[in-house]
Amino acid sequence: MPEGIIKRLTDKGFGFIDTGQNKDLFFHLSNLDGVRFEDLHEGQRVSYDEGQGPKGPRAENVKPA
Repeated sequence: MPEGIIKRLTDKGFGFIDTGQNKDLFFHLSNLDGVRFEDLHEGQRVSYDEGQGPKGPRAENVKPA
């Protein structure tokens, strides 16, 4: 399972993960696994699966690493 660092969180329930490969992945609070959106913070290391959303690539099953 790849890991990255939360780059940005919004007050609308979504954020972006820095994958370390010159691309950021979008994630929505509905893509979290065993963690609440409110418990995440920018700079936190997370693991995720890369999936496909309606608007392009996204992170799924996001959880603290």
